[in-house]
Amino acid sequence: MSHRSETDADGGRFRTRKAALPVRALTRRRGAAPVRGDTQLSGSAGTANSSIVDCGLYADGYRRGGQLPLGTAFGSALDTADGFVWIGLHAPSAEELAAVAAEFDLPPLAVEDAVHAHQRPKIELYDDVLFVVLKTVRYIDPTEVVDVGEVMLFIGARFVVSVRHGHASGLTEVRRRLEANTDLLRTGPSAVLHALSDHVVDEYALAIEGISTDIDEIELQVFSGGRAAPTERLYKLKREVMDFHRAVRPLVAVMDRVVNGNLALLDRRSIEYFRDVHDHVLRAAEDVDTFGQLLTGALSANLAQIQMRDNDDMRKIAAWVAILSANTMVAGVYGMNFTHMPELGWALGYPMALTLMLTISVFLYRGFRRNHWI
Repeated sequence: MSHRSETDADGGRFRTRKAALPVRALTRRRGAAPVRGDTQLSGSAGTANSSIVDCGLYADGYRRGGQLPLGTAFGSALDTADGFVWIGLHAPSAEELAAVAAEFDLPPLAVEDAVHAHQRPKIELYDDVLFVVLKTVRYIDPTEVVDVGEVMLFIGARFVVSVRHGHASGLTEVRRRLEANTDLLRTGPSAVLHALSDHVVDEYALAIEGISTDIDEIELQVFSGGRAAPTERLYKLKREVMDFHRAVRPLVAVMDRVVNGNLALLDRRSIEYFRDVHDHVLRAAEDVDTFGQLLTGALSANLAQIQMRDNDDMRKIAAWVAILSANTMVAGVYGMNFTHMPELGWALGYPMALTLMLTISVFLYRGFRRNHWI
């Protein structure tokens, strides 16, 4: 059984879980031929019935040949002096991932995580395999939604298996850019981890730019003095920023360990590249924290303005009720029709009552107006 050490946002508490994949598929030796009953991925990478997007061999900073079949990939890497193979999968089923796990003898617990996805960014070391989880983020501006995906990496001395879930981030362009950087490729599997983490963090920057623009719009709307209340928009965007925060903040600890953890599976020559990614992750995390604070403040200000407008409306209603109540009182007194009311027989009684009601109304109106109740 493989043993692991784990770094995540929960402080590294260990979990014990039952492996969800067939034991036989997970215990074959790397590079061994498939045995009867094992699940296999058909043909070479990218076939219609395969979740493998690409499978390439890299040696001395260059890609060797085209796409490789799964069954010969690891053996081809061993045939080179310092080569490694990178297999990219998109949303594989449990059976498909079991075939890859069998080929490279991947740790069962990490394979289970890769099948079920929905993991937090973390880094785990299993004997001779490093397991890394990254969260991809894409901000959809028209609907103000943060689309979160996952990229999981199994890194060995001679292989990298990347598993992507969700539609937030494709990796084909990342592979092309990495293949053009021969110096970085010469660092081996570390180059793949750097390329993917750098791509993920670059997407964070794009999402941050979009969210920042929308927050500026919301702040103008809140403090414009209009009666439109963007409460629903504020609350929705705050929820999306919380999802963004859950994707970014744990990645800081992951990059801390990559830069400072002295992981044997990572080439020391690649650390200088990771320092740049580490700095960008820190900035992204700080920006997302700031977004949360800004939205909380804007939501509080919006609710306070709603309450002030409600109070203002209540004052106006109370002022008009007071004016009408005074007139109602005068009219009520003179409408009682008692026999011994001297004003009833007076010719000027009716004009006097109207004048009295008008005078009271004007007096109250000017008083309320002076105190900004009307």
